[in-house]
Amino acid sequence: MGRMRENPRYNVISMRISDEERERLQQIMETTQMSVSDIMREAMELFTVRLEKGREADQKAA
Repeated sequence: MGRMRENPRYNVISMRISDEERERLQQIMETTQMSVSDIMREAMELFTVRLEKGREADQKAA
């Protein structure tokens, strides 16, 4: 039996990308030595930070 993970990942998400986007993704993977999954996780984190900063700016303006 496999070991239990602290943060198991059961969900699979797929998406369609253009040839140009695939080439860009491949370049990022080669440069960073990261998997597509790890790149997407980091991109989600960066996007979350950007959204939170936008909300803070909106609250200050109000």
